[in-house]
Amino acid sequence: MLNTVIIFGFFAVFLRLIDLMIFNHKLLSEKGQQQYLKAEEIQSRRGIIFDRMGRELALNVEMESLYCEPDIINRDSESIKKLAFAIEKEPKEVFAKIPRNGKFVWIERKLEPSLSDKIKRLNIKGTGFMNEAKRVYPKGRLASHILGFVGIDNQALEGIELQYDKYLRAKGGKVFLDRDAGGRILSSGIEKEVKGNNIILTIDEGLQGIIEKEIDKAMLKWRASAASVIMMDPFTGEILALANRPSFDPNTAGRYRDFEKKNRSITDLYEPGSTFKIIVGVGALEEKIVRPDTIFDVSKGGIEVGGKVIRDVHKHGVLTFKEVIQKSSNVGSIMIGLKLGKDKIYKYAKLLGIGEKTHIDLPGEVSGWIHPPERWSATSLGAIPIGQEVAVTPLQILRAYSAIANGGFLVRPHVVSEIISPEGEVIYSFNKMEERYVISQSTAETFREILKSVVWEGGTGRCASVDGNEVAGKTGTAQMIDPITKRYSKQKYVSSFVGFVPADNPRLALIVVIYEPKGQIYGGVVAAPIFRDIADQSLSYLNIPREDDTGETLLVVSR
Repeated sequence: MLNTVIIFGFFAVFLRLIDLMIFNHKLLSEKGQQQYLKAEEIQSRRGIIFDRMGRELALNVEMESLYCEPDIINRDSESIKKLAFAIEKEPKEVFAKIPRNGKFVWIERKLEPSLSDKIKRLNIKGTGFMNEAKRVYPKGRLASHILGFVGIDNQALEGIELQYDKYLRAKGGKVFLDRDAGGRILSSGIEKEVKGNNIILTIDEGLQGIIEKEIDKAMLKWRASAASVIMMDPFTGEILALANRPSFDPNTAGRYRDFEKKNRSITDLYEPGSTFKIIVGVGALEEKIVRPDTIFDVSKGGIEVGGKVIRDVHKHGVLTFKEVIQKSSNVGSIMIGLKLGKDKIYKYAKLLGIGEKTHIDLPGEVSGWIHPPERWSATSLGAIPIGQEVAVTPLQILRAYSAIANGGFLVRPHVVSEIISPEGEVIYSFNKMEERYVISQSTAETFREILKSVVWEGGTGRCASVDGNEVAGKTGTAQMIDPITKRYSKQKYVSSFVGFVPADNPRLALIVVIYEPKGQIYGGVVAAPIFRDIADQSLSYLNIPREDDTGETLLVVSR
């Protein structure tokens, strides 16, 4: 009888083992894994952002992040106090992050190595570390408004990071956390990791460094409230450098206010003042209403339009069309505008991209505006030819001048040249659009000669002159609208200079805009010297020879 019971017992155990090991193996295995194995999604390793020469501007570094398992963490107050002290937090802040039960919760993300070492020495039960990718911008503030930044979870928030997020980010995979029966962490390993695509910018780090240095000097010298500088290849639309002030460090973007992170080169509007005079000038030449030697008598020093008298800053006598632009005569420009008429002024403003987005590949661009002729007031024909009653971005004005530099066509500004997969395959390349001519080549060439005279003796932009290379450009000085009175301020101005160099064989188009300078207000005094210093250093950096040198010209910036 006893033997029968023993045999039956063994048979029952055997059947149970078959049930557990064969029929319910999968279910029990999954339950077991839930007890000792925890899977967590990890962040993606975003693609690297390079400048045009292959220098890294945004990359990833491996950092350790601290987590805990609420089910098993040692919750005694002394342990939490030590942990809080190590990460420089109040104990109540740490307690607030830890729920009463659960499998996984972050305590502190992306710790410096010295700090993670300090925490490890505390040996607090239920805590552990996981490697995460931290986005790092090794050049600090350099090109920050182009690059943008990401959040703690590497989510794109601004700039190239946001505009090209779908290319830069990739699914990060999973990490597995193993525990023994006592809840102690034994090991962790990554199941799969996918890297994002890399981006090659049109930006040159060397040129970017030049404009950032000079814009900082200008802010200090003129005690300005803000500034923008953009450098572009006038033939291809490649943005070679772009900087704004105020600025920020994308490594610590959360510490900065919103206005410091604004890319005001494309998001902020201003009245362009005299730099807008090319619109009536180009239009009058294109319509054959004037020639460079057409005479304008501006000797009265003022002109009445719609009951309002508009005056020149300095009184002139009889000027040719060329001299009206050279000396930036308001009276002469309005006379040209009256000859051209409001419909043609509007036509050429739109042809040169005023009031339209440039469609640069950066987030936040605004279009600006110029009212259609039917909405013009009685005084508009006196205001618009000299750059009032119109709102533009610095990039719009630079693109308009580039059309004169390149012989008459509008370019599409862009900051990304190529996108390359982790395997080295080119998956995107900027496709240059067919050249759309908006003015004739003869008009562009004639006006280029006129803009050269602006920098000669007797012109308003002579301080923009570069030794050894001729400059073509235009000064601008515009009153700002007082936000309280809604009238033009007598204290706040925007000073600017925009042009290209070398004038007859342009390599660089450049705009400098300084907001609310103190001590001086005129574009020829404030902005023109900044243009000169940037252009002089940039030509040297690119090994573009002086025009008065002999030998072949070295083409460095591609068209």
